[in-house]
Amino acid sequence: MMLQKLGIQQLVIDLPFRLDHVNCFLAEGENGYVAIDAGLHDQRAERVWQEVLQHQKLNDLIITHLHPDHIGYAGILQQLTGANVSMSKTDAQLMQDIWTEEAIPKVQADYERSAVPEKVAEDIYTILRNFNTFVTPFPTVNYYLQEGETIQFGTELYEVIFTPGHSDGLVCFYSRDKRILLSTDHILPKITPNISYWFYGEKNPLQSYENSLHKIKQLDAHFVIPSHGEPFYDANKRIDEIWKHHLQRFDIVLDTLQQSKTIFEVCEVMFPRKLSSYDYQFAIGEAIAHLEYLRAKGECNRELQRGKWIYYKK
Repeated sequence: MMLQKLGIQQLVIDLPFRLDHVNCFLAEGENGYVAIDAGLHDQRAERVWQEVLQHQKLNDLIITHLHPDHIGYAGILQQLTGANVSMSKTDAQLMQDIWTEEAIPKVQADYERSAVPEKVAEDIYTILRNFNTFVTPFPTVNYYLQEGETIQFGTELYEVIFTPGHSDGLVCFYSRDKRILLSTDHILPKITPNISYWFYGEKNPLQSYENSLHKIKQLDAHFVIPSHGEPFYDANKRIDEIWKHHLQRFDIVLDTLQQSKTIFEVCEVMFPRKLSSYDYQFAIGEAIAHLEYLRAKGECNRELQRGKWIYYKK
């Protein structure tokens, strides 16, 4: 009901992953409809957008960040509609460097130093190679979003806020008048967003994420519209819950580092349940992100021993 009052239509697009859906959003603009995010490039997204485009003319497409479930179908949508595509310059540039064969050696170098078992690593390389079809064709980005600028979406005017962490160029949108936050993947109601160190971009993404949480906390948003899960109230309460989760993770990692450990050994302690190869790529990234955050804080050291990074508590 609240979304309807705001002039926002929520499009729930199914995903073939453990995280089984993404919320995209649609609102009427002056020259046609404006969409936020596009879904994965697969038949699920195609069916949803075919239905939408039968009734609405899409003029603008805003992409919140470069992850496949948000940008995957953007190129096709642009081809079908001629829509202008906007996103942050940071993620627009990174988009061209990921999901390519040229990126695989960078991942291999990281995984070898992380002591990732060969079978796990090979499965992840295969996933990365196959993902190209889910994200291409890439859209042509017509405009780079600027922090602090405002966009009209539905009935309200929203300020563009850069919130790096989940991705280097993630953006959120905030209505100061109504204290409404389109939180994208920065704050989610039921799960904690994946904060991973990757082979590109931020070297301390968890620190960037903490800084972004503080930035959003200062806004004291009343109503939050996320890209996964249902809208909820009280952004600051959820922010505190999310950071408490990471504080608990830091304790686990530091306790583990009483003895020297490889990255993969730390990953196995942080995620003791059985993981699929798809899940492992995020778990490994999360382990590195937590280790690098603690290393930057001076709470652990890192050494390269026989080609593997070894971490230990100071």
